[in-house]
Amino acid sequence: MADCLFCGIAAGEIPATRVLESARTIAFQDINPQAPVHVLVIPKEHHPDLASLAGAGDGLLDEVAAQAALAASSLGVAESGYRIIFNTGPEAGQTVHHAHAHVLGGRPLTWPPG
Repeated sequence: MADCLFCGIAAGEIPATRVLESARTIAFQDINPQAPVHVLVIPKEHHPDLASLAGAGDGLLDEVAAQAALAASSLGVAESGYRIIFNTGPEAGQTVHHAHAHVLGGRPLTWPPG
């Protein structure tokens, strides 16, 4: 999509600090981190939300989850623990309508956040 921020990152048109990349996903640093480790994992293909990504049925959601785990490991938080969050819809805080997983770690994470 022409006006999608994450599609622009996937296409290399918008800069991002990339952590990992596979054929169908990219993991990059969040520009507004909520924890010492905060990366986003996106599919390169546009899906507006988690339901759309899951509905694709081609293993892409599995790849996003696997990349999230790999990012946590490569950033040193796999042993201590990390959280993966998908925000879906405006009331959940989704501000970019391109499915993405937040990988957070590097400090104790309380629930509810705050």
